[in-house]
Amino acid sequence: MGEQERIVNRAGMKETSGSEEWKDISCSGDFLFNPGDSSRVLLPSGAPKNCSKTYKVPRRPFEAARLDQELKLVGEYGLRNKREIWRIGFTLSNIRRAARELLTLEDKDPRRLFEGNALIRRLVRIGVLDEDKMKLDYVLALKIEDFLERRLQTQVFKLGLAKSIHHARVLIRQRHIRVGKQVVDIPSFVVRLDSQKHIDFSLTSPYGGGRAGRVKRKRAAAAASKGDEEEDEE
Repeated sequence: MGEQERIVNRAGMKETSGSEEWKDISCSGDFLFNPGDSSRVLLPSGAPKNCSKTYKVPRRPFEAARLDQELKLVGEYGLRNKREIWRIGFTLSNIRRAARELLTLEDKDPRRLFEGNALIRRLVRIGVLDEDKMKLDYVLALKIEDFLERRLQTQVFKLGLAKSIHHARVLIRQRHIRVGKQVVDIPSFVVRLDSQKHIDFSLTSPYGGGRAGRVKRKRAAAAASKGDEEEDEE
């Protein structure tokens, strides 16, 4: 029998050779392997991914004033690294660019009215922009600190649920915090104004009346066994 025809189905990421079906033996889908053949075909894995940028590194990496400001923000808001600042800065630059572009249009321009109002409503909804400043001119005055204040980590600390800003991050990562009925374990989660009053301890958390933690259960068991021993001695 001559060389068998190989058919690659790009949509399903499967390859057939005659009557045999090529199976993906890798969880990541890096290789497709035919049990009857030792050859492997390198193909892209999974569905197409969005590779757009989420942050932009500073143009001057060793600028003293910027380094001092970033270090202060990292300590004040309990950030993991400076990449979190760069991500917010990248988002803020996109918002400012959109606002500047809309400001170049006429006041009665349909695009400015529609997109400008939508942008302002989104910023007001997340609490970054005050309701008495619902104009595009005020959007240009926004700072990185305005977005850092709306992070779940910052809100948990300000509501008094954590002893420090760093303790707030630990509580969130260990799934002790919920927003409404949903447990949120992402410290950078942006809290909306209408969701701010629903931040509380999770119902399954020891802080929220749930099952006690491992150390507390261990100490309680040790105390109970010690009490039983004292009763037996009496």
